[in-house]
Amino acid sequence: MARAKFINKISDEFKSSLHAVTFAKLIKLLVTKFVSFISQINKLKMKTITLIFSLLIISTLAFSQKSFYDFKVKDIEGKDFNLSSLKGKKVLVVNTASKCGLTPQYKQLQSIFELYGGEKFTIIGFPANNFMKQEPGTEEEIAEFCEKNYGVTFQMMSKISVKGDDIHPLYKWLTSKSENGVMDSEVAWNFQKYLIDEKGNLVDMVAPKVKPDDDKILGWIKK
Repeated sequence: MARAKFINKISDEFKSSLHAVTFAKLIKLLVTKFVSFISQINKLKMKTITLIFSLLIISTLAFSQKSFYDFKVKDIEGKDFNLSSLKGKKVLVVNTASKCGLTPQYKQLQSIFELYGGEKFTIIGFPANNFMKQEPGTEEEIAEFCEKNYGVTFQMMSKISVKGDDIHPLYKWLTSKSENGVMDSEVAWNFQKYLIDEKGNLVDMVAPKVKPDDDKILGWIKK
């Protein structure tokens, strides 16, 4: 009888110990699962926060991104000229000079303006004295030169700087990808061309020595 009681006692203690171990394992498992669950939630939160932050940055850049139409310049007579007035047209922007080996490009510019200029395309010229001081004249002298020698009728603007510390804001936009969203470039010489589409976006740049009636430019105008 005493032996039976002893065996039962030992059996009960063993079961109690076994239950304690099993319960401890269960608690440990539950804690591990809970920690993992919280970790997954935090990761999801971080991904969501990162996504929202990225979208905010993209939206901010989109809204802060300027277009060609946001600029106001002066025409050759010194009057304000809003580039937004050119909405819906392709625009060829050219920095010009009167005493340059490339000055005869005025002739081709005028020719393509006469052929294609109108509701869908136009040209604007910006006299600049940045290269070898090849545009030293006043606005009046530049206008007279263009009309007398090349019969220019496309829109000429007041003289500006197209590079350096005093670069005009429009040319800062044209040459900086951070501002135009398309490409970085540098004005290499007189008669460099920039192509602007009907929505005021920069499309491409064409080097100074490429003539205005080159197939690349004509193809873009007619496209």
